[in-house]
Amino acid sequence: MEEPHDESFEKLDKLYKSGDVPWDKELPPPEVIELASSLEPGRALDLGCGYGRATIYLAQLGWQVDGIDFIPDAIAVAAKRSREVGVSARFHIASIIDLGFLSGTYDLAIDVGCGHNLSSEALVQYRDLLRGLLRPGGYFLIFARMRTDDQEESETGPSGINQEYLLSTFSTGFELEWHSVGETNFEDGPGWPSAWFRFKALSL
Repeated sequence: MEEPHDESFEKLDKLYKSGDVPWDKELPPPEVIELASSLEPGRALDLGCGYGRATIYLAQLGWQVDGIDFIPDAIAVAAKRSREVGVSARFHIASIIDLGFLSGTYDLAIDVGCGHNLSSEALVQYRDLLRGLLRPGGYFLIFARMRTDDQEESETGPSGINQEYLLSTFSTGFELEWHSVGETNFEDGPGWPSAWFRFKALSL
C-alpha cells in the first residue's frame, strides 16, 4: 500500500494550506449533477472529496454520503461547510486505497480528480475496493487526467492515467456505460487531456 505522506500528499497538503485551491467551487461538475439528478438518492462515496462540494451537494439531494480525503485541512473545511448549510454528511481522513473502515454497500461512488494520482498497482487495488463497496448496478463516475506512454513526468498537477490501462483495469467487475474525452484548461498555465468515465458495477 502506498503511504499517505507521499509526493502527492505533500503537494496537495501545501496547496490546501495555502488556501488557493483551483477546484474550490460552489457546485460539483455538471457530469456529477447530471448523474445524481437521474438517480434515486441512496448511499454515496465522494472519493478525494476535498472541501466537500460534491459531498454537500449530494447530501442536499437526500443522499447519505461519506466524503474521503487524506488531507486533514480539506476535511476540516468540508465538515465546517457541511455544518454551515445544515446537511448531514460523514467525512473521513483516509487514503482512497485504505477504505476498510467502511461497511455496507453503496449505490454511487464519484472520483473527481483523485484516482489519477495512483500508480498502476494502486489503481488495481482501488478497483477491487470499489467493487467490494458498490452494490451490483451501482455507479462509479471518475474524472481523470489522461496520460500517454511517452509523456514525461509532470512537475505540476497529477501524473495521470493511461486511458487503455484504466479501461482494461475496470473491465474486471465493471461495465463502461459512457465516457467523454476533452481537455482541462487553466488560466495560469497549460492545459492537459482529461476524460470522464461512468462505470456500472457488475455482480460479484
